[in-house]
Amino acid sequence: MIYIDGKEGGGQILRTALGLSAITGKECTIENIRMGRPNPGLQEQHLQGVFAMQKLSNAELKGAEKGSTKIIFSPNRLKKGDIEVKISTAGSVGLILQVLLIPGVQTKIDIRIKGGASYGKFAPPIHHFENVLFPLLRKMNYAVNLNIIRHGFFPKGGAEIEVFSPETILKPLHIPKKGKILSIKGISIASKDLEKTECAERQAKEAKQLLEKKFPEIPIHIQIEYVDALNTGSGLQITIETEQSFFGADALAEKGKTAETIAQEAVESLFDSYEHGTVDIHTADMLLPYIALAGGSYKIPKITNHVKTNIQVIEQFLDVKFKIKENTVSLINKKDTSSKNAH
Repeated sequence: MIYIDGKEGGGQILRTALGLSAITGKECTIENIRMGRPNPGLQEQHLQGVFAMQKLSNAELKGAEKGSTKIIFSPNRLKKGDIEVKISTAGSVGLILQVLLIPGVQTKIDIRIKGGASYGKFAPPIHHFENVLFPLLRKMNYAVNLNIIRHGFFPKGGAEIEVFSPETILKPLHIPKKGKILSIKGISIASKDLEKTECAERQAKEAKQLLEKKFPEIPIHIQIEYVDALNTGSGLQITIETEQSFFGADALAEKGKTAETIAQEAVESLFDSYEHGTVDIHTADMLLPYIALAGGSYKIPKITNHVKTNIQVIEQFLDVKFKIKENTVSLINKKDTSSKNAH
């Protein structure tokens, strides 16, 4: 039995632990789940992720209820086939994918998520997965495909997506340098009731102007999209593709935010990641379990507590050790754990 203390991190600890538990077959107890958050314990999207993992791995499960701060997860054999997840809130559909796709490398599954937000609070939007994470996973021989049926925004959600995950053998991913920029693209999305105010156009225009100042020789393409949604909402996601990597950044509409402010937030975040890393700060965290399984290295813009706690969880399940030196994260063999640079 592996014991995980979730006090120092959020839902990422839960997602990584469940994914690796399913792959390794190792039982785990996760305590103090999200204790550092204003609303501690399992919330709707976390709970539905846990139940989905229970189905995927035919697991025995104890303690899984809303608000619970402790669960015991005992996986059995991974299944193949369809997994359907229903989210009654505006919880992030992307965060559900984070947990399911870790064991997805070892079994063929078709995932359908109904409800939740494709553009929600405190999580990368679904276009970040489509345009940044999934292309990087394809470099590792993991060809995940996405179909967006319906978008949903905070606070009502209502999204619907399909993801097709093939069984694969992962390849290492090393990104020592980012290389030249190949393209800069984005998507400015809003609910149809904002079409009269040209919200999506204004987000795109401001973002394009800021990007052109920084990269005057690179064509900027930002798609405008208005969608049917359960409530008013908008967001912006931007991607830089380089010779070696992909960088993404995004921002979400909130009360009091102008379309121009949304664009400024997304572009500033993108610039920071591009200047200081070989992947962006959100993707760096999401890639860690796959690097642990296959090997690899990359430079992170900033070594966050999120990254450190995620590494600690991974090292409890797998016979691996990470090394962090000058913001570059790499995988080393267990026998090299005496290295003074090992995390």
